[in-house]
Amino acid sequence: MAKKDQLITGVDIGSHAVKVCQLQRSGKGYKLSAIGSALLPEGAVEDGILQEPEIVGKAIAALFKNLKIKSKRIGISISGYSVIVKKINLEYMTDDELDKYILAEAEQYIPFDIEDVYLDYRKLPTSSKERDRSDLMLVAAKKEVVDDYLMMLDELKLKTVLVDVDGFALENIWETSSKTGAEQQNIVLVDIGASKMNINIIKEGISVLARDVVVGSNQLTMQLANTLDIDEEQAEQIKLGAISPGEHQDLVEDIFNQTCTQWILEIKKAVDLYQANNPNHPLSALVLSGGGSKVAGLVDYIGQETGLNVISFNPFETMKVDEKKIDRHYLDSIAPEMAIATGLAIRQAPF
Repeated sequence: MAKKDQLITGVDIGSHAVKVCQLQRSGKGYKLSAIGSALLPEGAVEDGILQEPEIVGKAIAALFKNLKIKSKRIGISISGYSVIVKKINLEYMTDDELDKYILAEAEQYIPFDIEDVYLDYRKLPTSSKERDRSDLMLVAAKKEVVDDYLMMLDELKLKTVLVDVDGFALENIWETSSKTGAEQQNIVLVDIGASKMNINIIKEGISVLARDVVVGSNQLTMQLANTLDIDEEQAEQIKLGAISPGEHQDLVEDIFNQTCTQWILEIKKAVDLYQANNPNHPLSALVLSGGGSKVAGLVDYIGQETGLNVISFNPFETMKVDEKKIDRHYLDSIAPEMAIATGLAIRQAPF
């Protein structure tokens, strides 16, 4: 039997890489015991859908072996077209009544056939008998997509005890690691991956808007590679500011501006919608994570365009680290893209 407070291992399967994180409890906080990522070939995972289970499975197995992770209980998260997250407001109901209502009526809220999805919901703290309202976050995920992941992980003898949504994993790790009374803050969490961007707006500790947008930092790499006629590795280095574009400086700036402007438009759309509905609860910060957040100059650019204070998120900032096993420089360099895996790793194994 698992100890009641044993934590699961977080496995974040993206389109560009698989990321794994394992934590231990340490006093009131956490200690990082294992972390790593493995690149995936293009097309192995697309739009959150597993296309090449064998290739992805091998990458996960190799990571667990290299990191010497013995625990078999894991959590994954999903995103993309195959998952819908929707906030709904209903007349107040007891938990039993809600269960029955969701089963009977969920179809009106989601664009999938009810037979084809796994449904879940969480009651938000704004629900109250006094107000006679129940606020819920409803989640529907396509069975076919989730089952493909579960089958692959099962073949690796891993026990998946949690299937979360990227935005919620991000919210959990932000609340856990932010030192500044996260429940008092109204913030935007933005995670920019290789092929998708996740936006989650938190008002007074509660998620009020969560969406996935199909744009990501691969766009930038591909455009740089094609326009400058260089290989993807070089394009990646230019994107991160590790090497200078030299004579192509102006061209590179144009490509950055076009692509990053598209990302910022999506962020602003979500921010404007929030601000229109919550004029008395202004946003205090935008928290940026994901591999795409490392694009050279992006933090400043988003700050200028949105007028918000932009925080580059390091989920390990308040954690202890086994520095004999984990190099601090390596950790700082990969921290932004590890946010979702870490958000999964703080969850307890329920059985």
